[in-house]
Order: sequence, then C-alpha cells, then structure tokens
Amino acid sequence: MDIKKFNYLSNISSASDVKKLTADELRALAYEIRAFLIESVSVTGGHLASNLGVVELSIALHRVFTSPRDHIIWDVGHQCYAHKLLTGRAELFDTLRTPGGLSGFTKRSESEHDPFGSGHSSTSLSAGLGFALADRLDNKDAFTVVVIGDGAFTGGMVSEALNNLDPSLPFIIIFNENEMSISKNVGAFARYISSVRSTKKYFTVKNRTKSALSRTVLGVKIANGLRRLKRKLKNNIYGSNYFENIGLKYLGPVDGNDVEKVSALLEEAKHRGKSAVIHLITKKGFGYPEAEAEPEKFHIVYPKPIPEKTFSSVFGDKLVSLAEKYGNICAITAAMSHGCGLSAFEKRFPDRFFDVGIAEAHAATFAAGLAAAGKRPVFAVYSSFLQRSYDSIVHDIALQGLPVVVAIDRAGLAVADGPTHHGIFDVSFLSSIPNVELYAPASFDSLENALENAIESGKPSFIRYPSGAQDDKTLEKLSRSSEFMLENETDGCDCMIVTYGKIAAQAIAASERLSAEGINCKVIVLEKLLPYNDVSLALLDKIPEKKAPIIFLEEGMKNGGAGMNIYERIRAHEKMADRKFKLCAIEDFAFLKKGVDPYESCHLSASALIYNIKEEIFSKKY
Repeated sequence: MDIKKFNYLSNISSASDVKKLTADELRALAYEIRAFLIESVSVTGGHLASNLGVVELSIALHRVFTSPRDHIIWDVGHQCYAHKLLTGRAELFDTLRTPGGLSGFTKRSESEHDPFGSGHSSTSLSAGLGFALADRLDNKDAFTVVVIGDGAFTGGMVSEALNNLDPSLPFIIIFNENEMSISKNVGAFARYISSVRSTKKYFTVKNRTKSALSRTVLGVKIANGLRRLKRKLKNNIYGSNYFENIGLKYLGPVDGNDVEKVSALLEEAKHRGKSAVIHLITKKGFGYPEAEAEPEKFHIVYPKPIPEKTFSSVFGDKLVSLAEKYGNICAITAAMSHGCGLSAFEKRFPDRFFDVGIAEAHAATFAAGLAAAGKRPVFAVYSSFLQRSYDSIVHDIALQGLPVVVAIDRAGLAVADGPTHHGIFDVSFLSSIPNVELYAPASFDSLENALENAIESGKPSFIRYPSGAQDDKTLEKLSRSSEFMLENETDGCDCMIVTYGKIAAQAIAASERLSAEGINCKVIVLEKLLPYNDVSLALLDKIPEKKAPIIFLEEGMKNGGAGMNIYERIRAHEKMADRKFKLCAIEDFAFLKKGVDPYESCHLSASALIYNIKEEIFSKKY
C-alpha cells in the first residue's frame, strides 16, 4: 500500500512528529489513519472496528506523552494499529498478521514503543504497575499509561492490580468504554458539564483558583468547602463510581473520539503527577458507517471468506440439538459467543446461556458449580485462553470428578495471530490431570459424536478441534477402524505415522509421496487421546508385528504431549522391542518464519516427515 498518498501520515516517521501538528492537522491525520486502516486491513485481515475507535486516543497519547520514555501499554493489544502507524511501522502494514511480519498485537521485539507484549486480556494494569514501580526504584521521571477497555475490566486480574495500586505513582489508566456504562445515564446538563471539564481552560482556571486559595487559612477552608460541594454535585449528576470509591482521581467521562478533549484530560492527569483514571467513551468502528452499525461483524476482518460450515458452527448446532433433548444442558462462554459458535444457543436458550465476560478461571469454576448442582455445563473457549483457567480445571472440576464439558476451539497453530494465540499447550497441560477424557475429532461427524459421548459420560471431558472446516481430502484417504481412530489402507507397512488433529493432512501427504518411492507408510489418526491407557492399548493392536518404525506427529508441545505419554505406556511391550520410535512435535513457542510454510517452520511438514523417515530411520539419502 502506497503510504505517500497520505499527506500527513506519510510524514510521521516517529511519535515525536505528532507533537508538531496543529489541532486541524491532527484531525486530518486521524482521517488519514482511518482511511489507511480500512484499505490496508481489508487486504491483510485484522481487527478493524476496535482500531477505528481509538485513532484519536492514539494520537492524543503520543501528543501528550513521550514514548518510549513514558510507557504506553495496551490491554489485549488488538487495538494498537494506529499506535504502530505513529511509531514508524506504516511501511510494514502489508505484512500484518503474516508469519514473520507485523504482529497484530504489541510485541517487545518489534519496537521500543511496545514496552509490553500482549494478546490476552486484562494483563495491562498488572504489567503497568511493574513498570511504574521499577521507574520509582530507579528514580526515573516517567509516566506509565495503560489503555484498557470495559470488556477487559471483567477479568479478575484487573481487580487484583487495582487492589495493589499506590495512588502516588505516576500511573494513568485510560478506561476506554465502548459498549457498556459504569455511570448513570447522563442528561443534557451532565453532558454539558462533561464538555466543560474536558477543556484546557477549565483546568487552567481550576488550578489557578486552587493555588490562590491555598495561600491563606480562610482560602484553604473555602477551597475545602468548594471541593466537598463539587463532589456532592458531581455525585448527584453522575453517581459515585468505582474508581473514586477506591481512592483514585477520576476524570471524565468525555468523548474519546475528540483529540482536543482527550488531550486536555491527559494533560491534566500528567500535571497532577499521580495515579488517575481517565474515562473515555469511544465508538467502535468510528468513521466507517458499516463498522459502526455492526461492530461485532467488523471486530476482525478476514482476507479470505470463512467457510459456511466450520468446526465451531457444527459444535454450536449440535449443542442446540442436544439441549433440545436434555433440559439440563447449559452453555458458557468467556465473551466469545460468536467466535465459539454459541450464537444459535444464545438465541434458542437464553436462560441456559451464560456469558461471564473475559474471566476464564471463573467460567471453569462456575461450570463446576452448575455441574455439582445437577446441570450439564458446556464451556466453549479458545485453546490459548483455556490455559488461564488451569487451576479451576484441576481443583474445581477434575478433583471433584464433575461432569463439565470443555469445548476447546482453535486448537493448533494460529498462523495469523501468532504465539499469543497458538493452541499448542492444551494437550500437554491436560495430560497430567487424572480421570478426564480428551477428544480430538478430525471430522464434523466425529465432533458431534464426541460432544454427545462427553455429555452422556458424566465425566470431566475436553474436546479439542481446529478453526475452519474439516479437511475433506484427508478424510477421503482414511477409514474408521474403531470408534475414535482412523487409518489409511496399506497392504504392508514399512513405517507408521501416528497423529491427531488437522496436521493429519501432512501425514497423509508424506505417506503418498513415500508410497510413490516404494515405502509403504501407514497413517493412524487418533480422535481420542485421554485416558492414555485406553488409547495405548487400542494403538498396540494396530502396530504390526514387523518392526516398522513409528513416527508420532503432534501439532502441540513435545514435553508432556500425547506422543511422549503414549510412548511411555507402550515402550515396554514386546511389540516395541527393537522398534524405532520418534517424536515430531513443537519444542518452543512456535515463532513462524516469514515466507515459510507454518508446518515447515516447526519442522512438522510432510517434507520434514519424509526426511525423518528416510534419512534418520531408514538411513537413506534424502
């Protein structure tokens, strides 16, 4: 995309350039940033509505504060695109959300203006406190500014951080409200008062009056009386709010899509030099009518159309069907109803649907409580977010043997979002938990079967499945050999690949290429992983007497993963004597490389499999 066609944006090479612009020029810059984002993100894909809503805020932050000396931390980070444009990364936007390209979130290794990496919600206040206290210990004169949305305030870490906040720190919280309100519904007069309180003139007069009154004893008494009167009047207009009740200075609410108003509040907070909360009201998708009208639809834009039928949609439809049959089924989401395929359930059974906000640990324990009370809760969550609820899974669900079903969406590599969203840890961290079931369906039919089995089993159960649609080409090559096992047909067997999940396509591709060279390669696709004892026994039945080597291919962590656990259970069996067994799995955070196939980056591609089989196992030159 040609950045040069934008008069103001093309001249922003660093954050310091923002400070040189006039008010009118800043408004023109905001217009250009929106035009750039709409055009760019429509090609690359990415989070659009949330970024359009914080353009003015991003400009105001870099106008008032000096990054990287002052730390600007974005909660979640998916709304940082304008921030990236203002800190010299415009030329990289054609690589947004591609392997090795510009991250869709803040990333420490990408820029000194990204002090803290993000991707998950509700972490910013805790991280920001770390920066603020570190600066105090080092006697640094710097501000820490945290931008956090109302949705992220549902996360428990936010309350924990606020409880630990020292109000004397130069720590500014930007509370970005774009969906719900924490204040009373204000009328015309209150809006007028808000507009007055967000001007530089208001703060100038206020500070001068305060300074003058503080010089005499009588003046101090008058100032204190005025302060009490003002607080009473403000509470009558707005109502008392959470921030003031815990002792923080509260400024706002104000229109967050007005650069001048936002800048005035930032300047006032900066002038005070202590902790403060600035309450902004922004509009998601601002400046783009389609996104304003349907912000959820434009939350994230995909460069390619999404298949009509996906694992998420099949899960959601099947859950509705089962809920028609079983009146005790409840569905739970942590602010991901649409993403996890629960929209239909929410409409059909509103009384049995629970969106708990961005609070995965609470969701898991809440599900445990429902189950203990006789319900059959199903908690749908992305794999990368499930790890936030690990203690609740172990202590509240598994230890008590409660019949909770956890539907683990987006299992596997997240090519666009990268390491913060890779679903590669769930198998490993669930593998150590006793007496739970874990399914890994490879097809839509298997997913439906697994969900029904899990609900009827009365056990703690987990079902992991990838994003997108099933791989029909892979499924054509496989036949069902047992309830939760698939395999391809071969007359003999020179080697065997055991795998699960969408990476089975790589195993099938390797098998076909090896067969063309005279190496008969059998593929076993597991659709149930836990309990490992049951899976291992079923796999042993499939292992040929001939000492064909076994490759275990896993789109997940090697340490503690399915391959390692299954091998531990079968290695002492007589069938495994003198048989080579190799694990091919992920051993780091899976940082994908630019211009390289994701599986190739992780050494899990069909080519990597062939190399392992031919050169390492058969000692043939590859």
